[in-house]
Amino acid sequence: MSTQGAEYVRDQRYLTTRITADGRDGFPVEPGRYRLVVSRACPWANRSVIVRRLLGLEPVLSMGICGPTHDERSWTFDLDPGGRDPVLGIERLQEAFLARDPDYPLGITVPAIVDVPTGQVVTNDFAQITLDLSTEWREHHRAGAPDLYPEGLREEIDEINAGVFADVNNGVYQAGFARSQGAYERAYRRLFARLDALSERLGTRRYLVGDTITEADIRLFTTLVRFDAVYHGHFKCNRTKLTEMPVLWAYARDLYQTPGFGDTIDFAQIKEHYYVVHRDVNPTGIVPLGPDTSGWTTAHHREELGGRPFGEGTPPGPVAPGEAVA
Repeated sequence: MSTQGAEYVRDQRYLTTRITADGRDGFPVEPGRYRLVVSRACPWANRSVIVRRLLGLEPVLSMGICGPTHDERSWTFDLDPGGRDPVLGIERLQEAFLARDPDYPLGITVPAIVDVPTGQVVTNDFAQITLDLSTEWREHHRAGAPDLYPEGLREEIDEINAGVFADVNNGVYQAGFARSQGAYERAYRRLFARLDALSERLGTRRYLVGDTITEADIRLFTTLVRFDAVYHGHFKCNRTKLTEMPVLWAYARDLYQTPGFGDTIDFAQIKEHYYVVHRDVNPTGIVPLGPDTSGWTTAHHREELGGRPFGEGTPPGPVAPGEAVA
């Protein structure tokens, strides 16, 4: 993260090597070869956790889970026995980045996919990772896996994603890390203008694009699910809570109650990450007890709009052993 003047600017320089079916970047799709490293706290990593689960890739792509907090050096595996990832054998994700490049100068971010035999990070390009899981890993999708990035809808999905990223996914950070009143107010207004537009769009349709869940819904959901717990107070995005935006609140509950979404969410870890790590925003490190999350399981009535969550496919099965949220 960085600021240029008063504006928050996200460093989007990532390792863009891709894991593909034809291995054109030197890393072919191979069951068991790679490990997806995530944190349940991180919205960008949460996308890949959801996509992996919806597509049923657990048997071919293992997952390491970092703890919710980190220092300036790296995310750590403090949730694992001995504080060490059982597959990669490392204590810090930083070790996998330095194995790829001993002079690696950029951010140590999740999600990251690590080549297990070499211990080197292949990619941390979060936006491309989920698209590649949908397209390049297709041979290993479970029977009944949904098409999250259907070819005929990609242009519309990409357009929606661009606006959601600029004003919502990244917009909450631009508000929260602003270094001037003007920068904050500009981000705040863009955020709520986009949320209002999305609310209008979703007032007559169950999902953002087409009549099934797509990549676009996943990208919006991971911000909405953190909104009241973190962004409303911690990042000063406080015009209205999610629970006070009827359409988006019902839409978010619909997704939360869909297998593969809510079962990836750990509100305690989400709050611990933001309120403990961001000491420039929250110097005391005190983690709030609220909000009450029981409303996430209440009726949403979005099924009345039609739509088929998984299209011609089926819901994912039970959460893989060892991956259930406490």
